[in-house]
Amino acid sequence: MLVHDKAVTIERVDVDAAHPERSAADIEQIRTSLQGRYDELTAEYDEAVLQNEVLRLVEVGDTAGDDQADHGTKTAERDTAQSLLRGILDRRAQFEHALARLAEGTYGFCEGCSAPIPVERLEIFPSATSCVACKQTRERRAA
Repeated sequence: MLVHDKAVTIERVDVDAAHPERSAADIEQIRTSLQGRYDELTAEYDEAVLQNEVLRLVEVGDTAGDDQADHGTKTAERDTAQSLLRGILDRRAQFEHALARLAEGTYGFCEGCSAPIPVERLEIFPSATSCVACKQTRERRAA
């Protein structure tokens, strides 16, 4: 079972002297937003784990008369459920990382080139760790 549960709460952060353009109120607003999404993903994960357990209990109690197709369907359902859990954990880890970067004063700056990540990108993808140029370069190399 995939268990990667730990409570993450990053306390209020003072404005980083190296990046004075962010006020304490801005940082608190960002922290609240990131923490809220992290908490939503934690609740989504907990619900998915519960549904996965129910699925397993149903499978255990309902195997009489199963043929190969039934076994294949159940295996596919288990794989889908595990994939869903991994996806939620991955997204939650991204928000955990964003909260840690906010606490360090590096949130909103590219991990590759240290350039500011455009606000529009962060609004769409709050856990972004790279600017568009670095992300595109990384994707081209991976292709």
